[in-house]
Amino acid sequence: MTRRIVRTIVQASALAIFTFIVVFFLDRNFRVLPSAIHEYMPQHHAGLIVTDISIKQCSSLNVFSSCRLDPDTWHRIEKDLYLGRTLVTSAYVHVKRKKEEELTLEDKVVIDVKVGRLDPGTGVKGEADERWEARDAGLWIKRSAKKMAIDSKQTITAVDVLFGDDAVEARDGWEMPEKGTPLMLDAGAHVPLAHITVRRGSQLEPHKPELKIKDNGKFKILQVSDMHLSTGVGICRDEMPEHPEGEKCEADPRTLDFITRIMEDEQPDLIVLGGDQINGDTAPDAQSAIFKYAQLFIKHKIPYISIFGNHDDEKAAGKSLSRANQMALVETLPYSLSKSGPDDIDGVGNYYIEILAKGGSKHSAVTVYMLDTHSYSPDERHYKGYDWVKKNQIDWFRQTAQGMKKKHKEYTHIHLDIAFIHIPLPEYRAEDQVIVGEWREGVTAPTYNSGFRDALVEQGVVMVSCGHDHANEYCALSTDESQKPALWMCYAGGSGFGGYGGYGGFHRKVRLFDIDTNEGRITTWKRVEWGETKQRIDEQIIVDAGKPIAPMQG
Repeated sequence: MTRRIVRTIVQASALAIFTFIVVFFLDRNFRVLPSAIHEYMPQHHAGLIVTDISIKQCSSLNVFSSCRLDPDTWHRIEKDLYLGRTLVTSAYVHVKRKKEEELTLEDKVVIDVKVGRLDPGTGVKGEADERWEARDAGLWIKRSAKKMAIDSKQTITAVDVLFGDDAVEARDGWEMPEKGTPLMLDAGAHVPLAHITVRRGSQLEPHKPELKIKDNGKFKILQVSDMHLSTGVGICRDEMPEHPEGEKCEADPRTLDFITRIMEDEQPDLIVLGGDQINGDTAPDAQSAIFKYAQLFIKHKIPYISIFGNHDDEKAAGKSLSRANQMALVETLPYSLSKSGPDDIDGVGNYYIEILAKGGSKHSAVTVYMLDTHSYSPDERHYKGYDWVKKNQIDWFRQTAQGMKKKHKEYTHIHLDIAFIHIPLPEYRAEDQVIVGEWREGVTAPTYNSGFRDALVEQGVVMVSCGHDHANEYCALSTDESQKPALWMCYAGGSGFGGYGGYGGFHRKVRLFDIDTNEGRITTWKRVEWGETKQRIDEQIIVDAGKPIAPMQG
């Protein structure tokens, strides 16, 4: 019996070792493991110095052509420089890296990267020992024989690729050579241009500011929903006013210009991204689209939090990033306070943040809940349309809110609880509610009601705001059985020109919430991209003395 057990253990161990070797071999040559796993493999860890960079092109018409250099010595950046938009041609950037302690006297370290047709060293004095070396696609690298430390400002320690004429870097320590000159590839106008981007020195910890009520007792939130950003500048949909015939409307620059103007006018303390930041169908490289809005907030030093909509990861099964990988990326960026949330409940991005009281207090003045409303219905046969907040999410919310009540009571003023989602709740459809603002299109809430509205009211949340239906821009007052105000349910309005507009001339909008902790009051209004651009549209007090109130007359 003992011999049989030993034999079984030996056979199982041999099978496990064989399976590991096969998977490792296949992944090394064909990358069969998911990207999320690769992020935790040794070759992706920090602490490496770049010793060479190369670009490898291949053609599907040539069976002997390969787009992968020797995986024992080269790490391939898994982004086709043509984004899969050519019939037969692909190209990938490869990076050769070594640990600092493993560098030998023969190793050269990459200290600079440029893109252009001509040798960057032409006519430049003092570069005899460190010549520029040409690579494909107009890429030039300069290497030094001197052993560089990983924290040197010269040493290049990581390489990446971004896409589009409007590509920007959002990560600390990263830069685009030659101010974003694209690689010189033989691609058509339908392919967003590829840009090399590099990191110098060791990886930096992103700045994460603490949220705190201002000394005057106030705190302003800017809700931006449905930007629908693309890889590249994007194409405008239903823009108002329409561009003259023959002129081109670029969606993302116009969207970001609008948000910039509002940020500079309103000076918000926090930005809430309400979902559909990315238009999955036109964003084969979601990272490039994410960096565009992130760089904007970083530049203005405004912290932000985000949830996902149904379009953010719409093409994730193909060439773009999954919801989990997008959030993992966003979490690493400066000024981002977004969180993936618990792994054991449905969705990505179920979390809360606390806004601390003014002064030196460590008590929470406001709690902001963010919940993932997923995408399309998992049971289209019985419940057509969109998904809903799941039971385990509601249970998590209840437990979390209940668990913080005792601590929140220590705050000397009125503590406020608010929430943000992407897809509206079924209760937004109720036609007998008091509304303030425009109801232009049908409410595309889930047809199954999981009871999240009741959970919000039960736990004392006074306001929830969503996105999703771009042309709806109202706030609706949900009441209890005795017709007393119970919960304000608002729409942000669509902000992006990469998403639909229409419905009789909808102008892109954002929503603001001004919280006055001295009075336990929340005031909200909208700002528009065109027309009454200086006006506070439909300004109203929705919460006073910590309770939802009916709209004031007059």
